[in-house]
Amino acid sequence: MAVGGAVKVDEFAPFPIRDQHPDIDFCVSSSPPWPEAILLGFQHYLVMIGTSVIIASIVVPLMGGGNVEKAEVINTLIFVAGINTLLQSWFGTRLPVVIGGSYAFIIPTITTALSTNNNNNNNFMFLSPRQRFKQSMRAVQGALIVASFFQMIIGFLGFWRIFARYLSPLAAIPVVILTGLGFYAHGFPQLARCVEIGLPALLLLVLISQYVPHMMKSRCSTYSRYAVLLTVAVVWAYAAVLTAVGAYNNKSPLTQLSCRVDRAGLIGAAPWIRVPYPFQWGGPTFDAGDIFSMMGACFVAVVESTGAIIATYQYASATHLPPSVLSRGVGWLGIGTLIGGLFGTGNGSSVSVENAGLVGLTRVGSRRVVQIAAGFMLLFSVLGKFGAVLASIPLSIVAALYCVLFAYVASAGLGLLQFCNLNSFRTKFILGFSLFMGLSVPQYFNEYLLLSGRGPVHTVQRYSASDLLVSGNSGTYNSIFPGLHSQSGAHLDPPRQWQALVGEVQKFRSRHQDRGILCITLETQQVFPFVLGLEFLLATKEEPIRNENRKHSELLPS
Repeated sequence: MAVGGAVKVDEFAPFPIRDQHPDIDFCVSSSPPWPEAILLGFQHYLVMIGTSVIIASIVVPLMGGGNVEKAEVINTLIFVAGINTLLQSWFGTRLPVVIGGSYAFIIPTITTALSTNNNNNNNFMFLSPRQRFKQSMRAVQGALIVASFFQMIIGFLGFWRIFARYLSPLAAIPVVILTGLGFYAHGFPQLARCVEIGLPALLLLVLISQYVPHMMKSRCSTYSRYAVLLTVAVVWAYAAVLTAVGAYNNKSPLTQLSCRVDRAGLIGAAPWIRVPYPFQWGGPTFDAGDIFSMMGACFVAVVESTGAIIATYQYASATHLPPSVLSRGVGWLGIGTLIGGLFGTGNGSSVSVENAGLVGLTRVGSRRVVQIAAGFMLLFSVLGKFGAVLASIPLSIVAALYCVLFAYVASAGLGLLQFCNLNSFRTKFILGFSLFMGLSVPQYFNEYLLLSGRGPVHTVQRYSASDLLVSGNSGTYNSIFPGLHSQSGAHLDPPRQWQALVGEVQKFRSRHQDRGILCITLETQQVFPFVLGLEFLLATKEEPIRNENRKHSELLPS
């Protein structure tokens, strides 16, 4: 402390720079033994299939489809997810992320289907349900195909890289937190629709992953690694017993959907073997209003995917994700949405948030595991009957998994607090204001939509009703609001401080004590390499970070 009583800025001592997750068993470039990798890949497949079933169950009936169409859409969703996951792991971010459907596309899809019905009301009266479904799906296909170019443009041309440069920890925290907490409506509310199945599933999952290792006095993560598989197997068998004894025979259809395991309509309607193909519902149709609405959903999916990607690379113990690699991944998301539009999934592509949480639960961030999961997606989507059996897992069990997996994603955002100066009132304001507005603004739009039947600003409502987009403004707050000044009066730019700090952290090395697997040791170009000469998809290469050998305390965001 100085003689006059003033505290020097340089005396601030942050926590030492250490591995964020030293207990990670397998990193991005390492792989578990093949038997373990296959089981873990199948576990990823079980987690992602729930979202596909929920999306198809909501959208297909409103399009006029029945069980046959629902089974075909589910198989198509999973088939396209397998293709997109492989593309993302080979050419995109090369992180262990699963690319699947997104709830952000449900409202635009329903709007497109209903508008198609209204515009062709006279013709629809004389069409069969199958024909009505095809006509609605073709309109959704056209909107997805055109909207996918929006994702490709902001990704491959480097526009999203500009946004990613401002994602210092202070800016990323609200985005990642609300990526996980934003799905709270799909957690316990869905679980409570069949509480006698969902609650035991939640308790068993927590027991196996958190308490069993402590009771066994073992530091091995085997229990948490296969907690999802064990939970689904045990509770699914328990639900089968309740179904067999007729516990749900006189229940409402909604309760039966959440509780029963014998969805005879879905399993019976699924073909034994069917390979999805482009334009299987016919040629797409295009409408300007539907396209702009779908573009809003694409933008929401991009922000949602950004939060899930940040959580994944932390749990996979990878080096800091360069903005150019994140932008490249967004471009490949656009290609995934294009493929979904061509095949007729009725939904776009996004990084699966629940699978990002599964990486944290299992402590396995291997890229090979996710690629094996993509193989299961392709296999069981072609073998329709087998895929339908797995898709008949009660939705309350899926909701129980969400309660834990989405929480892991939110915790990844909280983990970034270690890089922020929490004693700064500027930091407190940005964090609190971003999180509060991220929850409050969408609530206004949702209430307005519920009362009036439409958003107050029509198409822009799709943008403004997303908690992720509102909280994403934290990057803007972090840049425009004045921060701390050094004694010389020079303004310290927090995003650039973080980029310099990342350059220092990437020099640190750590080795796993038990297996000898290197974690956070590979340089950026080794973890996120260019493959097959696709350097042109990067837009422009990153500028080298100038290292002025400043102390870490000086590099921390204010």
